[in-house]
Amino acid sequence: MIDTHTHLGDDAAEVLARARAAGVERVVAVATTVQGARDALELADTYEGVFACLGIHPHEAGGAGEADVEQLRPLLEHPKAVAVGETGLDYFRDYAPRDSQRRLFELQLALARETSKPVVIHTRAADDDTVEVLRGHEGPVVLHCFSSPPLLEPARDRGWYVSFAGNVTYKNAYDLRAAARAVPAELLLAETDSPYLAPQAVRGRRNESANVIHTYHTLAESRGVDLDDLVAQIDANAARVFAL
Repeated sequence: MIDTHTHLGDDAAEVLARARAAGVERVVAVATTVQGARDALELADTYEGVFACLGIHPHEAGGAGEADVEQLRPLLEHPKAVAVGETGLDYFRDYAPRDSQRRLFELQLALARETSKPVVIHTRAADDDTVEVLRGHEGPVVLHCFSSPPLLEPARDRGWYVSFAGNVTYKNAYDLRAAARAVPAELLLAETDSPYLAPQAVRGRRNESANVIHTYHTLAESRGVDLDDLVAQIDANAARVFAL
């Protein structure tokens, strides 16, 4: 089993041990800053089964620019650096000016193309602009923590991977579960986005990679498929997009 999107902290050793005990053998540690990218690679070097996704979050766009993106370039040469991200647009929090977010997003998309890496997208309350920017991008795309059903149609049309987190398990997340049923099997991924978005069974607690099993169970139930078959399908999808 794989958790395709997690943010590891100082207790990574304990978190990863619990993940392995739960059957989660691989995780993708995701950065949101340049220093976070360095930290993610250090974890990938230290622990078997940890891979790194290196990028700058849209929340950081007010103080990050081209020079910061260029610092990611040599880091992406690391053999366990598997993607660029998370990057994108967040108009819900609006922690950074929207034009700065878009510029940072476009710079990282260009970096993904130049390094032949997939790109992991954070998008919140910015569906139209996200699709517009991605329209000019050629290369694998992962819509992380999928939470906007209107993005399903462009995702299917463009062959973007769609990754579901713990919020798909929430009691009232009917639209997300409907979206999960509609995603082509070959484009489906699962994640925790830990330490955020703990699944319903452990809601209110700090999330971690071991909890991704709850998301797998909900996805399998929603799609009417065997859990083991779903795990194998997502494992194959992750191996394909991240070249694991």
